[in-house]
Amino acid sequence: MPKAVRVRQTGGPEALELVDVEVPAPGDGEVAVDVQAAGVNYIDTYHRSGMYPLETPFGLGLEGGGVVTAVGPGVTDHKVGDRVSWYTVQGSYAEKLILPTSDAISVPDGVDTDTAAALLLQGVTAHYLVASTYEVKEGDPILVHAAAGGVGLLLVQLAKARGARVLATVSTPEKEQLAREAGADEVVGYEDFEKHAREFTNGEGMAAVYDGVGKTTFDGSLKSVRRRGFLVLFGASSGAVPPVDPQRLNAQGSIYLTRPTSKDYSSPEEVRWRTAELFNEVKAGKLSVRIGGRYPLGDARKAHEDLQARKTTGKLLLIP
Repeated sequence: MPKAVRVRQTGGPEALELVDVEVPAPGDGEVAVDVQAAGVNYIDTYHRSGMYPLETPFGLGLEGGGVVTAVGPGVTDHKVGDRVSWYTVQGSYAEKLILPTSDAISVPDGVDTDTAAALLLQGVTAHYLVASTYEVKEGDPILVHAAAGGVGLLLVQLAKARGARVLATVSTPEKEQLAREAGADEVVGYEDFEKHAREFTNGEGMAAVYDGVGKTTFDGSLKSVRRRGFLVLFGASSGAVPPVDPQRLNAQGSIYLTRPTSKDYSSPEEVRWRTAELFNEVKAGKLSVRIGGRYPLGDARKAHEDLQARKTTGKLLLIP
C-alpha cells in the first residue's frame, strides 16, 4: 500500500506521520501519478501548525513532480508516461497521488523532474511578485529579504533579469555567497538593513521591498521604502506582523502595503504564462533552481525542523 504524510492534529514537526493510504483510480478529468519528488514550502509549516487552518486529518504538501500512470475518463491532455508537475494539490507528500488535469502541468524536455518539482510554487510566487504585484522596471532599486531561500534566490534572478538593482539580506556568509551568485548587487545582514537601504539609494529608499520574513523585519522594511514605493509582505517566517496603523504608511511617504497570495495571481491564463516563462528561463540556462536538500519521504519531520531553524538554502525536496 502506498505511503503518505498525514497530520491528524496540528502542531510542531512531530505532528507529521507517515502512514499507509488507499489511492483510488482516477475519475473524470483526473490522472494518477507516481510522485518522484515533493516540494517542501514554508506554507506547509503554516498548514501543519494550524496557522492556516485545514480540516484534520489532512495530507500535507502542495507541490511535486512525477509520472502519469493512469488517466481517468475524458482525459485528453495527458497520457500514461507523461511527466507532470503541480503546485496546488494538497497532500503532495506522498508516493502516489490523484491530480485534476487542470492542476497537472506538463514538464518540457530539457527540464528534469526534480527541478520542476522544486520550481513551481516558489517560482510562480517570485514571478507574480516581480511581474504583477509590483512590476519591476529597468533601474529599480529593490530589497529582497532572505535572499538565499527558495523564493529569495528566484526573486533575485528574476528581478535582475528585469534590470533591477538588488540589495539582499542574509544571515550567514554561506548565504551571502549564494545571493551574490544569484546576481545581488549588494548583500547585507539584518542588523541596520534599513540604513544600508538608504545608503544603497543615496537616501531615496527602495522602489519595492519584498519581505517574506515578517515580524522581525517589517518595521525596518517600512523605513526602507521610498515615497510612494511598495512594501510587499508575502510571508512570515519570523512570525505574523502585528496590526498596522494605516497612518504609518502616510507618515512614511504614502507607502503602498500589500499582502499578496498566489490564488489571486493564478487564473488559468496567468498560470500558463508564468509556468511557460519559468520553464523557458530554466531551459535557456537563465534561471538556476537551487535544490538545497533531498530527504526521504519518511524524514518530512526533519525537513520541517531544518527549514524552520533556517539551516537550509534553496529548495528542499522529499523523495518517495
